[in-house]
Amino acid sequence: MGRTVISILNGVARNPAYRLAQPVNLEIEEGEQIAVVGRNGAGKSLLIDTLTGKYPLLMNEVEYDFRSSGSSAFANIKYITFRDSYGDYDATYYYQQRWNTHDLDDIPLVRDLLPPCENRELKQILYGLFGVESMLDKHIILLSSGELRKFQLTKTLLSGPRMLIIDNPFIGLDAQTRELLQQLLQKLIEVTSLQVILVLSKDDDIPSFITHVIPVADRCCGEKTALATYLDSRESVPEHVLSDGKRKRISGLPCCEEAYHADRVVELRKVSIRYGERTILNDLDWVVKLGEKWALSGQNGSGKSTLLSLICADNPQSYACDISLFGRPRGSGESIWEIKKHIGYVSPEMHRAYLKNLPAIDIVASGLHDSVGLYKKVHADDKAVCEWWMDIFGIAELKDRNFLYLSSGEQRMVLLARAFVKDPELLVLDEPLHGLDIYNRRLVKDVIDTFCQREGKTLIMVTHYEEELPDCIGHRLYLKRNV
Repeated sequence: MGRTVISILNGVARNPAYRLAQPVNLEIEEGEQIAVVGRNGAGKSLLIDTLTGKYPLLMNEVEYDFRSSGSSAFANIKYITFRDSYGDYDATYYYQQRWNTHDLDDIPLVRDLLPPCENRELKQILYGLFGVESMLDKHIILLSSGELRKFQLTKTLLSGPRMLIIDNPFIGLDAQTRELLQQLLQKLIEVTSLQVILVLSKDDDIPSFITHVIPVADRCCGEKTALATYLDSRESVPEHVLSDGKRKRISGLPCCEEAYHADRVVELRKVSIRYGERTILNDLDWVVKLGEKWALSGQNGSGKSTLLSLICADNPQSYACDISLFGRPRGSGESIWEIKKHIGYVSPEMHRAYLKNLPAIDIVASGLHDSVGLYKKVHADDKAVCEWWMDIFGIAELKDRNFLYLSSGEQRMVLLARAFVKDPELLVLDEPLHGLDIYNRRLVKDVIDTFCQREGKTLIMVTHYEEELPDCIGHRLYLKRNV
C-alpha cells in the first residue's frame, strides 16, 4: 500500500444541510487517480466538498498528508466546479451580458487573470492545447462556454496543483479538445506528482488513466473500486427510457391556437457579427423552415451561441442584421416578448445567470413569461402545466426545493422543463444535456424526439457529442472559427 494522502474517518458534516446520508469513510493513496461517479443529485458534490474541507465535521476532521508540499488542503488541492465561472466577476454577471459590449469597461482581459508560471514548457503546452493566445486580449465574459472551460483549466494547471479536482471536465469541449485534454492529464500524471479526481455524471467518460472509481448513490459514498472492477459491474441503461405513457401524453398535446405557422421560421441574410477586430460570423445565410430539425456544430468559439443569441433576440446586434423570425423581419415593429413566446430556449449562459433561489416550480413557471426569475403570480392552471412538464422530465419531487440547493444536473433538468412549458413552436437548445447522467441524457433525448414528432415543431440543437443528437435531426450547419 502507498502513503495515504487524504483520509476521512466517520466524516459527518456539522451542518445537517450538508450531510450525506451515511458517514464518509474514505482513503485516497498516493498515485491513485480517481473518478467520482453517480446520478444527478446523488451527492457527488457534497462528497467533494467534504473531501476538500469546505464543511467542518462533527468529530474527525479530514486528514491530509502531501509531505514535501505541506499538509494544507488549500495549498495543494485545486477544484474546478461545474458552474462556469468568471471568477470574482460572476456575482455581477447577468443573462445577456456576454452580448452587451458597452458593459465591458470594468471587466478584465483573459491575460490579466492568468497567473505567472515558471514552467515555460508547461505554459507552452497549455497555450497550444487550449488556443490561449487567441483569447488573451478578449474580455473574460466574451468567452464562449467551451473557451471559458479552457481558460479555467489553463489557469488552474498553471498554478501547479498537487491534486486537481474537476467537475465534468469534458462537457462543453469539442471532440478534438476532449481527446487532447485526456492526453495532457495523462502526461502530467506520468511526469509530475499530480493526482486527479474527476467528478463525472457521464460515467462513459472515464479516461483510461483513472485507477479507481468511487460510486455515489442516494447521498451515500460507496466503496472505492478498481476501474476494471467497476466497469465490469456497471449496469447498462436502455437506449430509450421515456415510458410509453409519457410518450402518449406528449404526442397527445393539442396544437397551439396562437402558433404562427410561418413557412420560414428563421431566415438570416448576409449576417455578420464583430467584436472589435474579431469577426464571429461573416456573411452567414441560413434558412430554417417550419418543421425542420437542425444540428448546429463547430469548434469552441466558432459562433454557435452567438448565432442562437441573434435568433432569440438576446444580442443587441440582432437589430442591425437582416433577420426574419416566423416570417417577420426583425425590427419591423414586433415585440421581443411576442417573438419569445414562441421559442423555448436553454443554454449554458442561461444556466450561469440563473442565480435565483426560488422553488424549482417557480423557475419552470418563469418560462411562461420569458423572465430570469418569476415576477408574476403563478395561476392554478399555469402551475398545473409546470407540474405536468416536471413530471415528464422526472423531477416532480423537486418542485418545492430551492433551485440553488439542487445539484447542477437537477438544475439543468428544471431549466429544460422551463424551455418546454409553453409548448413552443421553435426549440433552441444550446448544449441541453450538459452535466446530465446517462439516464437523464437518454430521457431528455427521448422527450425532444417525441415532442418534435408533433406537427409544426422546429428544432435547433447544439452539442459536441454526436450520440446526444435525437433521431429526428435531418439538417446540419457547421460553423468554422474565424482566426
